Amino acid sequence: MTQTKDAHLSATLTEHQIKVLLVDDQAIVGVAVERMLAPEADIVFLYCQDPTQAIQTAAEFKPTVILQDLIMPEIDGLTLVKFFRVHPQLKDVPLIVLSSKEEAVTKADAFALGANDYLVKLPDRIELIARIRYHSKGYINLLQRNEAYAALMVSRQAMASELAQAAGYVVSLLPDPISEGPIKTAWRFFPSSQLGGDCFGYHWIDKDHFAVYLLDVCGHGVGSALLSVSAFNAIRFEILPNTDFRAPEQVLSALNAAFPMESHNDLYFTMWYGVFDCRTRRLRYASGGHPPAFLVSKEGALSQLITANFFIGGMEDSVYRGEELTVEEDARLYVFSDGVYEVDQPDGTMWSLEELGNYLLRNPLDKGDDIDVLYRTMQEYHGQDILDDDFSMMSILFS
Repeated sequence: MTQTKDAHLSATLTEHQIKVLLVDDQAIVGVAVERMLAPEADIVFLYCQDPTQAIQTAAEFKPTVILQDLIMPEIDGLTLVKFFRVHPQLKDVPLIVLSSKEEAVTKADAFALGANDYLVKLPDRIELIARIRYHSKGYINLLQRNEAYAALMVSRQAMASELAQAAGYVVSLLPDPISEGPIKTAWRFFPSSQLGGDCFGYHWIDKDHFAVYLLDVCGHGVGSALLSVSAFNAIRFEILPNTDFRAPEQVLSALNAAFPMESHNDLYFTMWYGVFDCRTRRLRYASGGHPPAFLVSKEGALSQLITANFFIGGMEDSVYRGEELTVEEDARLYVFSDGVYEVDQPDGTMWSLEELGNYLLRNPLDKGDDIDVLYRTMQEYHGQDILDDDFSMMSILFS
């Protein structure tokens, strides 16, 4: 937890006073205890002489410690201890039993019913105050822990709401699947519980060139998602200066210049970017620190498309290089984030890139429902419904 969060959490905690409630039918005892505590300016004292009013009085007074006599008329002291311990507001309040004599059996019964301490009355003033402070400190710590936990739950709920809105916004930017024409697409995006920095898309640069891209910002949360969306929009709307968006290496270089990590809270991202030329069937691509894309031919041959470039935003003078190849008819391109295959089992073993490739050879992802099956497979592998990182997968069929 950061110092800022610590300060915020401390500010939410109540400064509780030490409050002592004495329940004893003897007024002389009440006066004696009040005199003992009078010099202690930070201790608030309340005396209850009628044991039948003890529960109601305690619930209203909210003591940090209760001094409870054992021998009283109308109600037995041990019975009253039981009542305190089943009351929802008072069950955790420290209870010091006061008895007129030292009896092992009575002590044992009191502790068995939930008493926290046992004193023979009237105890020495120094000892009584020390025990009051000791038990009150423990109870106040419990109250503040509960307050901190409640504040944390509220904060988590607010964060979950923010993350859900951010995830919804990311999804709203993703392109519609393409089901007709020379290029067909399917995709799925399943955000992690903390929302990673994945964003992806595709669009026609012109009538002949089709761009496909996926980027993954480091870290999790709204900050990573915002950077992801910013970089995504720079590509989608082609607003990077002096950049030919048909040249992947130029796109990565321009993004590296536009989004240096030192200007974006030390966040950087990995990326895969490719451009398919429908006239020549040539696919130009470049990746920056990103997992390879898989190109699977109609005959079932798998090629890993990756270039040895640095991630985006890490070094100002990074040089980005691209590659190109010819795409056969009915070949399928899979572009994905590392959240698709870097999935831990409960025993710590992880699904590998090779296993993902073998899965795709056996199970072509023709539509979104097929990607759903892969995601469910990863859920079962992981042993949880939500994966630790965003799951982003695109399937592009070049007819």
